[in-house]
Formats: sequence, structure tokens, C-alpha cells
Amino acid sequence: MKNFIFSFLALLLLPTYMIGQTQAIKGKVVDGTGMGIPGAVISAPESRTTADADFDGNFTINAKVGESLKISMLGFDAVSVNATAGVMSITLKEAGDTALKEVVVIGYGTRKKIDNTSAITSLKAEDVTRTKVLNASQAIQGKAAGVQVTSSDAPGSTPSVVIRGLGTALGGRNPLYIVDGMPTENINNINTNDITSYEILKDASSLAIYGTRAANGVIIITTKKGKGDKISVEVESFGGIRTPLKKVKMADANQYASYSNASLGTNRFSTNQPVNTNWFDEITRTGSYTQNNISISGASENVKYFFSAGNYQEKAILNGLDYSRTSFRNNNEFKLSKKITLNQNFSFTAANSTPKPLSAFTNAYKQSSIVPVRFANGQYGAPFADASGVASPTGTSFNNVGNPVSQLDFYNEEQRSITLQGGLKLDYEILEGLKFTSQFNGEYYTWKNYNFEDTKNVWLAANPTRKDGDYSSTDPINLLTRGREQYFNWNLSNYLTYNKVFAKIHDVELTAGIETSVKGPREKLVITRKNVSPDSNYWSLYNATDAKGVDYSGTVTNLQDIVFNESKLASYFGRFQYKLMDRYLLTGTIRRDGSSNFAKDYRWGTFPSVGLGWIMTKESFLSDIKGVNLIKLRGSWGKLGNQNVPLNSQSYNSGLNSYLGGSILYEGTSITSQIDPSLTWEITEEASAGVDFEFLDSRLKGSFDVYNKNTDNVILYVKPYPTSGITTASPSHVGEVSNKGYEIALRWDDKINDNLSYWVGGNFSHNKNELTSLKNVSLSQVIGGNLGNGQDTKLLYNNSIGQPLGSFYLYEYAGVDPANGNMLYYNAAGAKVTQDALSATTDKKYVGSILPTSNYGVSLGLVYKNIDFSVDGYGTGGAKVYNGKKAQRFGGENIESSMTNDYWSSTNTTSQNPRPFNTVPVASTYYMESADFFRINNITVGYKLPLKEDQFISSCRIYLNAINPFITQKYSGFSPELNGDGNPYGTQGVELDAYPTLRSFVIGANLKF
Repeated sequence: MKNFIFSFLALLLLPTYMIGQTQAIKGKVVDGTGMGIPGAVISAPESRTTADADFDGNFTINAKVGESLKISMLGFDAVSVNATAGVMSITLKEAGDTALKEVVVIGYGTRKKIDNTSAITSLKAEDVTRTKVLNASQAIQGKAAGVQVTSSDAPGSTPSVVIRGLGTALGGRNPLYIVDGMPTENINNINTNDITSYEILKDASSLAIYGTRAANGVIIITTKKGKGDKISVEVESFGGIRTPLKKVKMADANQYASYSNASLGTNRFSTNQPVNTNWFDEITRTGSYTQNNISISGASENVKYFFSAGNYQEKAILNGLDYSRTSFRNNNEFKLSKKITLNQNFSFTAANSTPKPLSAFTNAYKQSSIVPVRFANGQYGAPFADASGVASPTGTSFNNVGNPVSQLDFYNEEQRSITLQGGLKLDYEILEGLKFTSQFNGEYYTWKNYNFEDTKNVWLAANPTRKDGDYSSTDPINLLTRGREQYFNWNLSNYLTYNKVFAKIHDVELTAGIETSVKGPREKLVITRKNVSPDSNYWSLYNATDAKGVDYSGTVTNLQDIVFNESKLASYFGRFQYKLMDRYLLTGTIRRDGSSNFAKDYRWGTFPSVGLGWIMTKESFLSDIKGVNLIKLRGSWGKLGNQNVPLNSQSYNSGLNSYLGGSILYEGTSITSQIDPSLTWEITEEASAGVDFEFLDSRLKGSFDVYNKNTDNVILYVKPYPTSGITTASPSHVGEVSNKGYEIALRWDDKINDNLSYWVGGNFSHNKNELTSLKNVSLSQVIGGNLGNGQDTKLLYNNSIGQPLGSFYLYEYAGVDPANGNMLYYNAAGAKVTQDALSATTDKKYVGSILPTSNYGVSLGLVYKNIDFSVDGYGTGGAKVYNGKKAQRFGGENIESSMTNDYWSSTNTTSQNPRPFNTVPVASTYYMESADFFRINNITVGYKLPLKEDQFISSCRIYLNAINPFITQKYSGFSPELNGDGNPYGTQGVELDAYPTLRSFVIGANLKF
């Protein structure tokens, strides 16, 4: 009996014993047609063995029965299967099949990339997070063809994003951002680590679904959701230092003295100066920034959850400028039943900053190096020189530039903001193939600040000869300004989506819905009070009387309480997507928008589009060609709108009671402006065509696009007729702007073996921008690019036809007069004349634009075992910038060091630089330079520690980043990338009060638990 029991137990345990032992596992690896795949790699991680398939795809490997085998081969998707005792048959799918399943996010839905008829650039999370910057748009620079990103490294700044050229002169230029279904104006509040996809919609076929808000392009951002079958914790922490990418060498003290003496024709300044101040170094420091993120995610059968928190801290290079941002996000998905799914998202962002005036950079450039930061008596240094020609508190003034250090010391401001975004999305499957979606999103923003101005001490510091008793008793001792602003926006959309395949060849998807968007009234309150307590604990605008009833209302010097009107948008939209025989594609879109911004009869507009596609490689004449994996032709046409434009405003002047011959005249009201009742949105019409392709087992992928985008009712300000009695210009549809261009994107991905893979990619885009025509009207001049010295650099007027938007309007420099060293200029007749002989109205010329004609990006990387390496670069061509700082020399300002080494003199009459001067220079091409540059945006080296997945820390990657480490540029200033105020007719493209581009070095780590 005992032997029977023992034998019975042994038989029961035998399979377990056999499973735990390795044995020869045999099999064959084949492709989708059943052909063997030679060279396929079979690995058994648990048994730590590998094998290669032979010429016919057969293999033998020592492994355990039931063990997971990994089979991989270049050009095919890797698979994992459990080992069996019999002869195994394993089928690998070509990598191209994965591409066919890739999905892109489109308006109000998703679409397989292969079935998409429009121009959409889709970026993955790693593309956005690889470069460690604050704003996600800055990280995509150079990664998408046809997308120009002009960024600034000033903390908290918003990059300028232009998609397929600038189509408006005075209207809004920014794309529409859609974050988890919520339309918003910017994405400064988003932690880039929370982004899972970043889609850029570029052509009319993809954009028309957004109607009046789509003319500048649309960027759809989707944030992360929970996944997997267990809790996953991810932590990232990095820290870095920041320094200016380029400095401009200014004249030292002795060089300044020599140059200034030459300009004055006297020996005003000693050429043996005791002080040599580098003002740029005095107002800057080595910047630093850190970011810490943590996320928790997971999923169960009915719930998916994602929580994240992040904190960003930066001490900027400008002394005293600090910035911080704390963010929290929670995204959940609840499967309420088999047919009902509820998605909830919520984000909270709080930002704090202590702004400093960027004009300090300009003053550091202009202030003389002979001036000390402080005099020996402790007073702030000022541009005063004594009889010996050195800076002294008892001398006389030699320029009007302030002390940049005192400017920062006395500037005391703090800003705080909170942004809340959230929403609910309900999906209900009415029946198979028919789904109803209802989504509500809301956005609340509040901002407040204070600015304390120590007016008396600022006045004393500006002039060392001033005394405390000299300060006027009627002037305020100090000023405290408090401001606050807030708004609430919301969006509600309801739509149906129907998808069904008929007769196995007709794939139809219909989307139809309605939407309401409301931009709530924007409230802004600003109050300034004088003579408050210098103790910041008592900086308050509380009440106008004290406890004893003493009236302090007279201390309020300024009060502004502004409420901007609420704006509503009601919309109906529909889309039809059709695929025939898996190869012929058709997309039709229509949207009808009604905006409260415009008059009743001009409130509604219709925006249609159509897109066609042909997957040529599905045809029999191409399907069997080796090395050709995909060729898809597509084309589209559509109309788009831009409702963010100048609006009508009616102004009145009230008359006063007056007497004539003893009789009282009635009060009168003068209307000084007129309105255009037909004013509505700008409409852009675009035609586009492109081809997508994949060759050589999909290792080479790319696309080519051409487009013609025309905005035919651009709004500009028009002068009234002289006989109308109206004096104020009014907006009207009078202009036409054209953008024509092409885009190329290429990428090569290859895998040498299991340990080594690499990629090389790049994109190039060309765009021609032009104001093509104007109606027969007289425009009100838009004069921009002001230099603060009475000179302007830009003009938009009737003579701007044929020019790019944002064009510089300058005198053309004609060189140096060899006889006297004066600057010469070409007049309208082409003759060389002096500054005094120039005509302000006829001799200026259009001489280039801040808009580049080309943008390009490059990317390369490799992965070797646990080491990854990548490089991203970006460049532009064809743009011009104006060196506004250099054009400031007119009364004792400093100059660049190079100017002191080569200028006209009686012994150097062939110099290209004029003789030293102390007069305001006219705005001319002498100060205009090429903005062409190429910059390495990011270099990343990472190492993933060899950890097992079942350990407490399942993954750990350590990385080093170099951001903007190298640049090649023709421009002699700090940076050719000058976003300024983002306005092409403002300071954009003018280096004046500009924040320098920075070089950053970062070390960080990613951990997964």
C-alpha cells in the first residue's frame, strides 16, 4: 500500500518536475505567408539561453516547457510565446502592420493614421519630455515640419507658435490648444511629464472641424491615463544650471574713454580708468532650476486611475528673478456598465514669480564701464565724471542711462496665479457601432500681484548730487500697486459617432454634434496707493479711512476696474469619413459657428472641408514590390476662421455747456469713430496635397506636403473720409495675405542587432508670406518696432503690398563717407546722402522681415544595450533681426568692443564703421542683421540600470542633458531668436530689452516602482 501511494504521488509530481527542467524546444519562425524567416532570434530569459533560426526558419533552444520565449527579427514585430513540448510554429507580423494600427487624435475622435487624409504631426511623450524645459511647445521646436516655434528662456514665458505661416496682421496669431477636450489659450500650466500625445493639425481637412478658431492651426494635447493591472509609481527628479549661450563683448573702461573722447573731440575722459565694470556680469548669476515629479497609475476591471504631482523651481540668470510652479493632475476612467464609460480629469497649477525688468539687460549694454556699481561713499554709481575724467559722485553727467544694479534692487514685484482645469466625459454605446459622447470642461484662472516702488530712494540713487531735503514734499515717498485678474471659461459638446463596415469593403464613420463655448467676463482691478508703510507686512489697500475716521482716500493715485465682455460661441459640426476597399479614402467636414463678438446679421459662418486619400500600396501593381511598404497620396481643401480679431468700438466726446449772446447752447455729443456693421472673422482658404511613404521594411519613413493658404479678408484699420468729421480709424476687411510653401519630413530607423538600434531624422519647411492686396482704402499706419529713442523700425501701410508681414521699414545704409566718416544712406533716387538730407516719407524702404522663409530640424539617436544617446537640432533661414541695443549710441552710451578697434579716422579712412558720434542714429540697415542660425537644442545621454522587474525598483534610468549647448549664428547680438512681445509689428525681431538664450546642463533620474 505504501509503495502504491508513493508511486501515485510520484506520477502526480512528475509533470511539475519536468516543467522545471530545461529541454530542447524545437520550432519554426514564419512570416504571414508561411515562409521561414532566417536569422530570427529566439531568447529564453529565464533559462538564459538564445538561439538563431536557420535558413528555413527552424530553431532549437534549451528552455523550460511553459517558459516565455521572445522572438524578434528586424522588420518584424517581436512576440512572446510560451514554450511547448511539441514542434512550435511562430508567426511574425511585419513591422508595417503596427504602423497600420497607429492612431492619431483628431477633432472629436481618433483615426487610424493610415486612414487619415490630412496633414497631422503626431509627437509621442518622449519627444516632448526629452528636452527639460518648462513649456511643452518649446520642447517641440524643430520636431515638426511647417511649425515655427520662437521661444524665450525667460521663466514663465510663452513661446510663439506659427503653423504654416502668419495669416493675420493685427488678429490673434496663436494656435488653438485643446487639452483633454478643453479649448484654451496657452499651456503654461501643463507639466510636460503628464503629456501622452501632442498632435499638431496643420491643413484645412483636419482643422475645419474647429471652424472660427482654426485659421492659426490647432494643437491637441492628451494627458496620461491609468493602465496595466497593478499600481505603478514613477518618479523623476532633475536639476540643472543655466548660463547665457552667448555674450557680447563690450568696450572696457579705457576703450570707452578713447572712443568717447574721439566722438566729443576733447579729452573729457581719462584713458587710465581706475574702474572697469562689466555690467552684464553685475546683474546676472549662474541660473539654476530643478523639477520633481511623481505619478501613480494603475487599472482594474472597471477603473483606470492616474495621479501626478510636480514642482518646478528656477532661479533665473537675472538677479532676483525667481519662478516656481506646482502642479497636480488626476485623470480617472470609470466603466459604469458595459455600455457607459465616464472619464474625469482635473488639474491644478499654482505659479509664483518675482519679475524683474528686462530693460536691465539693455541698460547693462548701454551703461559705461567706467561707472562703478557703487561709489566709495556707498551711493549707487551714476554716469558722473569729475575734472580728471573718471567717474565721481561730485562730477557732471555724461549719459542718461540708469544703474542696472540699482534698477533691479529697487524693483520689488511679486505675481501669483492659479489655474484650475477639469471636465467630465460620458460615452454611451447606444448600440453596436453607435456611440453618444457628452463632454463638459471648465477652466478657472486667477492672478494677483503687487509692485512696491520706493520712489524717493530711486530719485536719490539716480543722481549722487541729490540730497534728502531736495525731494519735493508733494511727490509720493513710495507707491504700492495691487492688481488682480480672473476669468472662468467653459465648453460643452455633445456628439454622436457611428462606425460600421458594409459588405466588407465600405468602412463608414459619421460624427455629428453641437457645442457651446463661453469665455467668461474677464475682470481686472488695479489700485495704486502712495505713501504706504515701508514694512511689507502692512502693504495693504484696506479701507480709505483709519480707525479714527481719518480720511486716506487721497492716497489712492490710480484706480482701474475693468470688465471685458463675455464671449459666446454656438456650433454645429459634422464629419463623414469613408474608406473603400481599404485603399480609397474620403473625409468631408462641415462646421457652422455663431459668435457673439459680431453683429446679428454677421454672426454665423460655415466652414467646410474635404480630404481625399489613396493608399497606392494596396493596389496589386504595388503590393508585391519589395522594399515598398507604404505610399499614400492625399489632398484637401477647406475654409477656416479666425475670430480673435480687432472688434468695433464706438467712442463719443461729450460737449460742454456754453453761452452765445446770453443764450445757453444745448449739450452736444461728437461721434469720433465709425463702425463697420459687416465686420466678422477673417477667413482662410487652403488647398493642400501630400504623400506619406515607408520603404525598406518601414525603416525609411517620410512625408512631403505642399500648400497654398490664402486669407482674403484681413482686418486692418482704415482712415475715415476727411469730410466725415470722424477722426478715429476703424477696423475693416480690406487685406489679403498669402502663405505658400512645402514641407519635407524623413526618418530612418534601423536595428543592427538585439543590442544596437539607431535612428536619423530631419524635416525642412519653406514658406513664402506676403500681403498680396488691399482694397481701395487709405490705411491708418501701423508703426512698430519702437527703439525708445524716437526711431521706429516697422511699418504696415498701403505701400506694404508685396511684402511679408512684420517687414522692417528702414533707411538703406550706403557706407561711410571717406571724406569725413559720416554715415551715408541711399535716398529714393539711389543717391548717397547724409542723414540730414533724408526724407522721412519717401526714402525708407522695406528691407526684410522677421518671418523666416525656412525652418528645419534634425534628430539622431542610438540605443546600445542599456545606454541611450540622442541629439536634436533646429535652425531657420531667411529672417532678419534688428540690433536695437547697438542703435542706442547717441549720448555717452557704451559701445561694443569691436567698434573701438576699427572706426573711421583721419588715419583710417577705409573703415566700414563710421567715426565716433553722439547723435541719435536713424533706423537703418546698418543695424539690421541676418537671423539665420542653427542650434543644437538638446543632447541626451542616459543609462538604464540592469534591474529585474520583480524588484522594488523595477526600472532606474540616469541621464545627462545639455540644452542649447552650441549655436552657429551670423547675428552679432545675444540671440537671433527674438520673440519679444510676440507681435510682428511690435518688438518681435528687435533685440531691445530681450532675455538672452541660455545654455543648460541637467542631471536627473527616472525611477519606476
